[in-house]
Amino acid sequence: MTTLLTPAYRLTLGARVVDTTVEPKASATTDLVVTLDMDDWPDTISLALGQVGGLNPKLDDKATIEMGYADNGGFVQVFVGLINDVDAGLTLRRLTGTSEARALALLFVDKTYEGQTAGQIVRDLASRASLTVGTVDDGIAFPVYVVDSRRNALAHLRDLATLSGVDAYFDSGGKLVFQAFTNGNIIHDVDFAKQVLALAVDRRSGLDVTVKAFGESPTGSAGSDAWGWLTKDFSRSAGTAGTGTPTVILERPALRTAQAASTAASAELRAFQRRALQGHVDMLGRPEVKLGDAIRVRQVPSNGFNDIYQVRRVVHRITKEAGFTTSVGFSAIPSEALQ
Repeated sequence: MTTLLTPAYRLTLGARVVDTTVEPKASATTDLVVTLDMDDWPDTISLALGQVGGLNPKLDDKATIEMGYADNGGFVQVFVGLINDVDAGLTLRRLTGTSEARALALLFVDKTYEGQTAGQIVRDLASRASLTVGTVDDGIAFPVYVVDSRRNALAHLRDLATLSGVDAYFDSGGKLVFQAFTNGNIIHDVDFAKQVLALAVDRRSGLDVTVKAFGESPTGSAGSDAWGWLTKDFSRSAGTAGTGTPTVILERPALRTAQAASTAASAELRAFQRRALQGHVDMLGRPEVKLGDAIRVRQVPSNGFNDIYQVRRVVHRITKEAGFTTSVGFSAIPSEALQ
């Protein structure tokens, strides 16, 4: 139970630190929002600051946000990034910040990768953006993959994640993660009678499909050295996943091997399975819930709610009026295994 606990936070903005467990009256913010989202990069923070405590954040100052409770074990770091907007008034300043993903959004590269996995390409892009990486799966092995400057590195990285069926996000320590979801790094219990403030689940029909994926070359029948050829017959180099209807066609030039096409087909089917069930739950503040985790909803008296779900979005908020709340957007955990 967290209903009787005192919400607290520690803000590190540039060289200044505000810790409400050390100075309870030093609260400088009237509204603190941290938004973490796998499907809508970059992660962001939004702060409304009063003219107290001598805080004077500047553009591109490093921002680290820790949240928790003053009387229950201290803080959990939930965000690290940079201040990118300062709107200053006489009595109130509004700040916004973005995660390390901003560096990828500002990076434009022209490079052809030969004989590289998706993970190796991601590591190279991260290095060019001076980013630290966490867990990085191999993903698809590409005979050739082209990254061009018509789009930023962030867009290319998200394409690689989609084709390989992995989640791409920045963890709370600012490390880039490129990892397929299995059971979740941690499964957090969410009990209806204890933590839940609001809960909704949206189920959609028509998403039980078959996915057929293919590229442009005949490597499935002519060997890996044929990746540069074009073909009219995709039957031996196509990948298929699922048995439903309709059949969804996924055509990408980069899928130049049968194995790559199979992985991409199963990845796309997993995306459909996630979209078949989505929802959100609002709770008393849970700073320990992170991207890459799962939640287990329990003890809901109505049918169709109690289950384990993948965390896709987390919004932490502390206000003087409402205290500390956490809203988690979730989806079904796909049953399709990556091929």
